[in-house]
Amino acid sequence: MAERSGWHYRVIDTSELENPDYARNDARRCYFCKSELFTHLSAVARAEGYAHVAYGANVDDMSDWRPGHQAAKEVGVRSPLYEAGMTKTEIRAAARLLGLPNWNKPAAACLSSRVPYGTPVTAETLARIEAAEAVLRSEGLQQYRVRHHDTVARIELPRAEWPRLLAGDALDRIIQGIKEAGYLYVTLDLQGFRSGSMNEALRR
Repeated sequence: MAERSGWHYRVIDTSELENPDYARNDARRCYFCKSELFTHLSAVARAEGYAHVAYGANVDDMSDWRPGHQAAKEVGVRSPLYEAGMTKTEIRAAARLLGLPNWNKPAAACLSSRVPYGTPVTAETLARIEAAEAVLRSEGLQQYRVRHHDTVARIELPRAEWPRLLAGDALDRIIQGIKEAGYLYVTLDLQGFRSGSMNEALRR
């Protein structure tokens, strides 16, 4: 989208997986991830004369556990959507009004959010999750998560999309594809899709 719009952008490489505080995956994982990211971006901002680093936190985000927001505050990173009091629904409406092509793109949290707290995050695990979710995407599903539980892949899918999952041979293809990604068992979460469902363990 940046290329189509002629925006200036760059890719910044980070190394959060090399940080044992991040890799051990306790409840503050997002804090260490955002600290790594914001450290790199703040250095770019200082070197090139930018007044602020900004990221996309919004009002709805604050209803859940967000240690990354603490990391942002510690280094002075701004969250203009949150500061403006905007919810996700309002942000999508504004994006649609502005003609942005991704106004209704499904939410896409980082792959580490699929791993239960206390289970170490590794490149191999993230690659397995990514491959499993690619199987769901290839079937035309829109909003989904593959939650990683060692040998078990737990699929979260909005109930409205279950008919597509169960249509024809789709289920057999999905099971086979996810097993080929490295899982022994494939399950469907009967509660359906919930953003941030791994934080349910923290609330308990």
